[in-house]
Amino acid sequence: MLKRVVVFVAVVGAVLVVRAFSGRQSRDESTPPLRKAPAMNASNESDPGLLSIAKDDAEWQKRLTPEQFKVARKKGTEQAFTGTYWDNHEPGVYRCVCCGQKLFDADTKFDSGTGWPSFFQPISSDNVGEVADRGLFTTRTEVVCSRCDAHLGHVFEDGPKPTGLRYCMNSAALKFEKRAGDAK
Repeated sequence: MLKRVVVFVAVVGAVLVVRAFSGRQSRDESTPPLRKAPAMNASNESDPGLLSIAKDDAEWQKRLTPEQFKVARKKGTEQAFTGTYWDNHEPGVYRCVCCGQKLFDADTKFDSGTGWPSFFQPISSDNVGEVADRGLFTTRTEVVCSRCDAHLGHVFEDGPKPTGLRYCMNSAALKFEKRAGDAK
């Protein structure tokens, strides 16, 4: 009997340790951002493309496709080389699929070879947030929309100059808006 109790306590302890290390810190827990993203230009003031922010999962599910909901609201990841924008070379702006906030300009997009759209900087450091993502045995930097907290992807320090950063985003979390006047 004592042996069973010891095994049970060990298993419960292991589960608690795994949960502690894999739990995502919420920005609501007054955790400061890890790093300010380098700014490119103006933010979203008076932006007609912004949508109202949904309050709960049921509202988000009505607005988004199942894939968009899984990625942007439930922190999923689309498969590499399958997203709509991984190989997009059109001039324009990438917005948050949930709220429409401007996130990345196509001029900062580069081919990282990873199969996900990659950018070396956001439109404005005010438009994205960075949160410690403590998965099992690793810590990464999650990138979220600063307006609606949508999960966008992760940022890594192996990008090109001038920033040295690689914002590796999910196409399902983005909506591309072709720049007016650019024909291709």
